[in-house]
Amino acid sequence: MDRWDRVGRNAAYGAALALSPYLLIKVSWVVGSLAGVLPIGNGFGLAEWVALNTVTVAMGVIGIALALALVRPWGMRIPGAAVAFCSWVGSGFLVSVLPFALISALLKVGGDSQGGGGDDPAMPVWEGVLVEFSFVGMGLGLALAVPAYLRRRWPDAFIGRVGDGPRTVPRWAAVVGAVIGLVWLYWAAGGSLGIAHPAQRSTDWYVLAAVWGFWALAGSAGIWMVAGTRPAGLPRWFPLALGWVGSGSLFAWSAWKLPLMLVALSDPADVTPPESLTVAVVLHLCAVVAGAAMMRTLVRTRIRVAESPTPCELAVRFEG
Repeated sequence: MDRWDRVGRNAAYGAALALSPYLLIKVSWVVGSLAGVLPIGNGFGLAEWVALNTVTVAMGVIGIALALALVRPWGMRIPGAAVAFCSWVGSGFLVSVLPFALISALLKVGGDSQGGGGDDPAMPVWEGVLVEFSFVGMGLGLALAVPAYLRRRWPDAFIGRVGDGPRTVPRWAAVVGAVIGLVWLYWAAGGSLGIAHPAQRSTDWYVLAAVWGFWALAGSAGIWMVAGTRPAGLPRWFPLALGWVGSGSLFAWSAWKLPLMLVALSDPADVTPPESLTVAVVLHLCAVVAGAAMMRTLVRTRIRVAESPTPCELAVRFEG
């Protein structure tokens, strides 16, 4: 076991431990609201509140199971597609927003908009701190544990350099992802086109838009390099990492936001996000499709790299 493998294994255990407080808090919200001893979030009925938090409880369970799968021997026996998908979505949710957590701390703004803890207007300070700790701890853990696991399971995808394998697939997904990223960065810079309720924009909203825009552009750049085999000579792991986190961010966050926007579109009185609901629905739908297509490019790249003969294999074939 090399040093990076040890770091990844320790990070996986740390991620599982860090996410445990979030899971316990969410379970207490479901039980407490059903028992009538805890309040429900603004704009929610009891059934909606329980359903939403039951989903996040399930996400917490999956997250802890994923972290353990990245380090325990049984994780290597689970179908690779299942582990890779959960790792990709988890990285897209939490690794991508680590810059948001840092910037929020520096600006001393609340981090509730990360998606899960901010729905309760009466959340005690200690609960908010534990939720933030869970998100940041899980994100940091995945950032170290996922690459270590993937390298153990599919080492061929990370060795070599860009340009070693054949060109893969058309790069339309990278173009769509870049356009989406530019829209988010435009909003983060204060642009008003597509904004229906300017007064609803908060500091968190601006920072999140900037972070999402950055990862959309970074992921698109990574996919463009991997698919086009340019620039030749660049270590392959670098564009793969950008494509992995960037595409995961596009898919995971927009897949989470899209149903909420669709609900708001059907009943706009309850939710008033800053952006136009129609624009938001179209944007998140395109982000989900682009993120999934970018991940497909990464998978096909791994397969083609594995199938491509090395220089030594070519020499053996020639001599034979």
